[in-house]
Amino acid sequence: MDHARRGAAALDSKDFSAAVSYFTKAISQNAEAVDYYIKRSTAYTRLSPPDHQLAFRDAETALVLAKKRAKRELIAQAQLRRGIALFGLERWADSRQCFQWVKKLNEKEKSLAIWEMKIDSKMKALGEEDESTTVTIKELPDVELLSPEEKKTTEKRDEPRPTHGKINGQPSTNSSHAQPQVVQTPPNKIRHEWYQQNDTVIVSLFAKGIPKDKAIVDIKPTSLEVSFPLPTGSAFDFSLDPLFAKIDPSASSHKIMSTKAEFTLKKATPGHKWANLEGTGSVEDSTTGEGVDDEVKRAILADKKTKTGPAYPTSSKSGPKNWDKLANDLTKKPKKKEGADDTDDDPYIDDEEGDPVNGFFKTLYKGADDDTRRAMMKSYQESNGTALSTNWGEVGKGKVETTPPDGMEAKPW
Repeated sequence: MDHARRGAAALDSKDFSAAVSYFTKAISQNAEAVDYYIKRSTAYTRLSPPDHQLAFRDAETALVLAKKRAKRELIAQAQLRRGIALFGLERWADSRQCFQWVKKLNEKEKSLAIWEMKIDSKMKALGEEDESTTVTIKELPDVELLSPEEKKTTEKRDEPRPTHGKINGQPSTNSSHAQPQVVQTPPNKIRHEWYQQNDTVIVSLFAKGIPKDKAIVDIKPTSLEVSFPLPTGSAFDFSLDPLFAKIDPSASSHKIMSTKAEFTLKKATPGHKWANLEGTGSVEDSTTGEGVDDEVKRAILADKKTKTGPAYPTSSKSGPKNWDKLANDLTKKPKKKEGADDTDDDPYIDDEEGDPVNGFFKTLYKGADDDTRRAMMKSYQESNGTALSTNWGEVGKGKVETTPPDGMEAKPW
């Protein structure tokens, strides 16, 4: 195809915008050509700024078509473009998984080592609970292939369109009225997907032909509501209420394209990882306990009639310790033996065999209030004897880390 040759030449000359345009025209003439999608995905990735989402879409379409033809080389190329697009979308684990599938198909692919090294450097800075470290994709994506007629219609949006007026001295025939109408996706085939980054959640609603001027989008702190009319005269309603956590509506945005609608929701608490897209109950304010350990929540919400002491954050496999009980047990006076002298009020003075340091701490502990005792016990035990604090307001916030003396190293046993 002439358009395909021009697109390849534009790609080689680094005119990526022109490459997108030419390959779009080529695809409109042959919607089954795997190589066209692969090369347009490459062009999308190299645009300035790059469009990784469209690159990912083309890569997945190419992968499905290549799999349909059972072309091993094309499958590997499409999977490689898929992994590169996912890297641009900061989905590190998904990107790595794609590259592993490429390696099974083509072990000689030279770029794999570089991409895997880049992913390793990104993932080292993340915690295990980060969403981008979890694989969420399948080897063969669920992509609905369009008919040639639908493909010609939907690909129109990728063509650069001039505004009303004159082009090279000639009247422009491009107008919104002249554009063919996109066939809407049936309601039973509309689906949605989501992924998250450090400070945003991106929701994609895959539905072709959403009317921009008639769609209603309502983004609230705890919900997302979308509604648009269908050709049948009824309306399609999409609702996420409540969301898993609060968002900032003023910093959130959305855009409606010919094949989908995309919603970028700004997290009210950046860095907070969502376990799901939707919540099961009312969304709590991040300043009143969102992200707090479940043990602390249960302690706060517990019935005061139980008379049990509060539970505090702990990393112990055996569960939280009852520091009140431990403090009471340690401060109980031992039972006196029969015939012992009752004049000895302090059981800690004689049993220390004259050690002044231990005697000082025992005396300090004995004369302290309950919060100070809990702080001393918790800090000493959790730090493996390297720290002793009397400030419960600080110690009660979480685990006290081991802080060995200078020149020494703490090792797990």
